[in-house]
Amino acid sequence: MLFSKRHKRNSDLFSALIMLSPSFFVLIPFFIFPLFYAFQLSLWGGKRNTGNFVGLKNYWMVLQNPLFWQSLKVTIYYALITVPTTLILGFCIAYLLSKITRGKSFLRILFFVPYVTSTVAVAMVWRIFYNPQAGLFNHILYFWGLPIQRWLLEPRGILHIITGGIVPPQFGPSLALVCISLFDIWHTFGFAVVVFIAGLSTIPKEYYESAQIDGARPLQILFHIELPLLTPTWLFLVTVQLIRSLQSFSSFYALSPSGGRTMGTTENLMLHIYSQFYEYGYWGYGSAVAIFLSIFIMTLTFIQWQWARRYVFYQ
Repeated sequence: MLFSKRHKRNSDLFSALIMLSPSFFVLIPFFIFPLFYAFQLSLWGGKRNTGNFVGLKNYWMVLQNPLFWQSLKVTIYYALITVPTTLILGFCIAYLLSKITRGKSFLRILFFVPYVTSTVAVAMVWRIFYNPQAGLFNHILYFWGLPIQRWLLEPRGILHIITGGIVPPQFGPSLALVCISLFDIWHTFGFAVVVFIAGLSTIPKEYYESAQIDGARPLQILFHIELPLLTPTWLFLVTVQLIRSLQSFSSFYALSPSGGRTMGTTENLMLHIYSQFYEYGYWGYGSAVAIFLSIFIMTLTFIQWQWARRYVFYQ
């Protein structure tokens, strides 16, 4: 009996390895090898790969560099703005679309179009909207008698501007960072809409029929049936959107006229890594920052999966 169970366990493990083997051919050359190579580069100092072996000195330099902590703060601000807003907006639209019968496919495609559009191409259009002299958004503010803004060129905090100077200008995300965040929310929430619609469509109709027989109202159905059964969908989207926000680069680089930097208030970790690699040539330091970012992402993902064991429900 014991031999039979052990044989079955080994057989299942072998079958799992066979089914996962195609993914290994992608993960090893494009993810695992670059990660180990980046760690190797992080142990060398100087410019390019011509410096001396310095061990963990680059990691100590990262922790002592105020630009690293500033870029980390920008990255966290960006994630806190984009991830909750994108998911809540995506769910609300998906919920409304699930209740209509006509035009659902057309509207779903309409909301999904920005997501499949080139980030750089649409960013150029939004840069025109944000133009301080002739942009659409300043025309709207002028029409309503509101003060015009510098948008992508404004390093002051959004709370400082809203409160009329009560909040210090360095507190909170800058207006430039909020502008980039709004663009990314518009660009990516269509993905959340499609995924939420798919999740809502998998809820068995029997639950709705039982709830209607019991006289449940729409809000009761939403909070006691739909939201609990959508927790796997929420987990997937939170994980994907959080990783994407921490690795965002294209929108930062394309939107900001100064190459992603408005007095440091729009330089996230990815731009910090890029500047160290390609502008200054400090491959070792840039690799150390990349390793820190990888560890940060893996830690957050691990915390999410631990949280999912208690709060995610499967049918």
